[in-house]
Amino acid sequence: MADPTTTLPGDSPTGSRPTSGSVTSGSLTSGSLTSIEQRGIEPVPHEERNGTPRALFWVWFAANISILGLPLGATLVAFQGLTIWQALVVAVVGAAGSFAVVGVISIAGRRGGAPGLTLSRAVFGVRGNVGPTAVSLLSRLGWETVNTTTAAFVLLSLFSILFGTGGDAKGHPVLTIVAILVFVAATVLVSGLGHAFIVAVQKWATWVFGALNVFVAVFLVLRVDWDVVASQPAGPVAAMVIGIGTIAAGTGIGWATAGADIARYTRTSVKAGALIAASAAGAGIPLVVLVGLGALVSAGDPTLAQAGDPVAAIRDLLPSWTAIPYLVAAFGGLLLSNHLSVYSASLTTLTLGIKVPRVWAVAVDVVVTTLGAVYFMLVADGFYAPFITFISVLAVPITAWLGVFTADMLRRRWYDPVALLDLRVGGRYWYRGGVAWGALAAWVVAIVVGFLFTAVQVGDADPVFVGALSDSWVGANGLGWVVTFVVAAAVYLLTGGARGQVRAPEQGR
Repeated sequence: MADPTTTLPGDSPTGSRPTSGSVTSGSLTSGSLTSIEQRGIEPVPHEERNGTPRALFWVWFAANISILGLPLGATLVAFQGLTIWQALVVAVVGAAGSFAVVGVISIAGRRGGAPGLTLSRAVFGVRGNVGPTAVSLLSRLGWETVNTTTAAFVLLSLFSILFGTGGDAKGHPVLTIVAILVFVAATVLVSGLGHAFIVAVQKWATWVFGALNVFVAVFLVLRVDWDVVASQPAGPVAAMVIGIGTIAAGTGIGWATAGADIARYTRTSVKAGALIAASAAGAGIPLVVLVGLGALVSAGDPTLAQAGDPVAAIRDLLPSWTAIPYLVAAFGGLLLSNHLSVYSASLTTLTLGIKVPRVWAVAVDVVVTTLGAVYFMLVADGFYAPFITFISVLAVPITAWLGVFTADMLRRRWYDPVALLDLRVGGRYWYRGGVAWGALAAWVVAIVVGFLFTAVQVGDADPVFVGALSDSWVGANGLGWVVTFVVAAAVYLLTGGARGQVRAPEQGR
């Protein structure tokens, strides 16, 4: 295997360019900030690939300064019994490590110039890819519903301070819907305009909302009981292992399928190691800080970890006069994460074969998440526990896809830009009946094995599913996702690995 820090054969601007049939869309380039990006899932022409690892760094940094990192850190102390130092180690390995995997998938985006699930057609076949694509879309819509609902709670709290209204969603249904629609409109504005606008917003908004987060963090740190922090006994290594799995599933694993979506505009001369480092550092820095802060705040006080509404729980920990800057920071962080997620989801929607312009795919996705937020805020009695469980369950098939796709990258250096969009019988990526059966079998087998090590439980209720091996050392320590990844990669390689043209035509001469 080639050194990932070097430019691989076939990754150079010359080597990766197909000799014929390259796709051009006539769409706006990534550099147009004020116009709607017209390109959908078709590969980006080489002359329009001007992105840099620095741009990826800011994209991932901004997407991970959400307040949702604080409750993650709180659970490490309150439920896993870890010290602050153990929690920081867990955050580094779980968050930065899982986003290094996102960086690996970014390499495929640089090679093929297309979204991750579109490139996945080369691995699974144009029909076999439907399953992984649908699961990825469900995961993205799930996280967007979490973001939308949480942001609406933020706005309700802000409205209650500014206008004296109540913060109860069901008691103020009209105001609740207004809060949801404000967040959705802000999301569509950025996601709809597309790649160039997202990159610009992520960079500059990071400074604004990052500064507000630092401001809030100072007051959270001031209330920390340092005597309790210093006297806290170390937790077992097994608890650290479980924590790493929890953080990885809640951060990088959930973003894995989106790794190539932004990186597809990256210059083909950018080295693989730079993409991995930009993703790991960009997401890792804010996540480690937020997870560590959540762990500090929860030392001796499990309130945050047990809160059904983390927004209100964090606000109650702050001086009353800091509520407004805190809520603005919370809203901004959620927005920066959500518009990137919606952008990725729109590309995934198009990959399923829905033939609409990308901006309309954005609209379709936010309609679904808007309805979900309305239901969970105005109808359902609970929200966070069932949805986090749902998203955690989806981490199993996503990790299985990740294992197959990453193993495929060991051999594949080139994706046929024409074949990626060719859904007809007989195309390069048609394989047998539209399916690469080895890849699909590896994905399914890995999912089955992964769930053997998984117990599904909603909150404190009785488990709704208990895998046969969930009480084994691997299952009890939350390592089922590791087994899922390894099994998926191993089965795929044993069944033949990458198929079809894996290098550009001129390299085969």
